[in-house]
Amino acid sequence: MILDRRALLAGLAATPFAGQGKRLYADDFRQGLKRWAIEAEKPAAVMARDGVLDIVAPAGFTAWFKPELVGSVAITYQAQAVSEGGAFDRVSDLNCFWMAREADGGSPLDHPRSGAFADYDTLRTYYVGQGGNTNTSTRFRRYVGRPGDRPLLPQHDHAAADEMLAPNRWTTVRLIADGQRIQYWNDGRHLFEHNDSQPYTRGWFGLRTTQSHLRIRNFEVFKLVPAGR
Repeated sequence: MILDRRALLAGLAATPFAGQGKRLYADDFRQGLKRWAIEAEKPAAVMARDGVLDIVAPAGFTAWFKPELVGSVAITYQAQAVSEGGAFDRVSDLNCFWMAREADGGSPLDHPRSGAFADYDTLRTYYVGQGGNTNTSTRFRRYVGRPGDRPLLPQHDHAAADEMLAPNRWTTVRLIADGQRIQYWNDGRHLFEHNDSQPYTRGWFGLRTTQSHLRIRNFEVFKLVPAGR
C-alpha cells in the first residue's frame, strides 16, 4: 500500500504545474527577529545569529512571518532537529501552518494566541506536523476554523520511518499553495498532495513546534507562475 501511495504521488507531481518565479521574501536571520511574531506557551529561548534561527521550546511555540502571502506561492527553508543533550533536544515536531487566516478572514497577527496547540483550531489553514508525537507520525491537515475540529484524512496520516526527522541533519522543506494544488515536500520527496476545491489563496506562514530544539535557515518565499511561462 505504501508503494501504491508513492506511485500516485509521483504521478501527480509529474503533471504540469506552476513554476518558480520571482522571489518575494527572504530572511537569512542576520537582522534579528523583526519580521517574526512569537507565540510561546512557556518561555522559549529564541535567537537569530550567524544566519540561523535557533529555537528551544519547552511547550507549544509558533513564529509567524509577518508579511501576508497572496496567490500562488512556494515557501522554502532548511531545518534541523537538534539532538545535543539539551533538556528539549527531543527530535520531534517540525511543524508549520501556511495560508493561515482567522475564520472571519482576519489576520492571526491581530489575534495573538498562547502558543497552546488547541488555540489554533479556529484558523483556516494548511498544516503539516512532520515527526510529531515524539517522531512517530507525519500528518497533513486542512483546518476549517472550528474549535476541536482538525480534519485528518487516512491518506494524510503517515508513519513510515523514512518520513520522520533525523537528528542533527539539515533538511529542506518546500510548501506549495498553487490554487487547488497544495503540496508538502521534504528533501525533494513529495510527501503530501491535496486537491482543494475551495483553496486558501492568501494568508500567513507560521513555523510551529513543541517540546523541541529546532534550527532554521535560508527562509524564502517565491511567486509561482503558470507552466510554460
